[in-house]
Amino acid sequence: MSDQMSSQDLKERIALIEDMIAEARRSTESWGWVFVLWGVAYYVAILGGGIIRNPMVWPLTMISACVLTGVLVAMRKGHSHRNTTIGRAIGSVWIAAGISMFIVFLSLGTSGRIDQHIMVAVLGAMLGSANAASAMILKWKLQFVCAVVWWACAVFACFGKTTPITIVFLTAIFLCQILFGLYAMMMDVRRRRHRGVAHA
Repeated sequence: MSDQMSSQDLKERIALIEDMIAEARRSTESWGWVFVLWGVAYYVAILGGGIIRNPMVWPLTMISACVLTGVLVAMRKGHSHRNTTIGRAIGSVWIAAGISMFIVFLSLGTSGRIDQHIMVAVLGAMLGSANAASAMILKWKLQFVCAVVWWACAVFACFGKTTPITIVFLTAIFLCQILFGLYAMMMDVRRRRHRGVAHA
């Protein structure tokens, strides 16, 4: 009898863990706009810096994206999903990655010791790590594909020539930030519509 009870208890715990992972993935999908926002910010910084040829374009764009993200997050506080342990873990991974990137790139930019190869390699590695950690926690294969794309971009940046690096980097931004973010947003909208129909 106790074996059956512990087996049932184990099944309930596994079901609870799976429910928490599903809830965390739904919560992550509701943050798809952040991926899109930062993808667009990277494009503005890269293309704007190339056209204007002013070294201040990158830091100004990144600071503006940070401020805009903070404002939009503050506005969403009342509309967010319930906070779970897994959700906090995912948020912590991305906040830590964001702070690390901000510190490294601000330091490299102000010291004058940054070039495109270093920037893309470091950014690709950090975004690959954050996407991989998030994907492993959420058991989300598509996000792990994004991690692999970022890591491949980082490796390519170490060996490639400047023009192809720019193309690979812009492609990675499109696939892993903009397209992935739009997919997450689409899934969030679909789920909200389905929930609205179910409650009607």
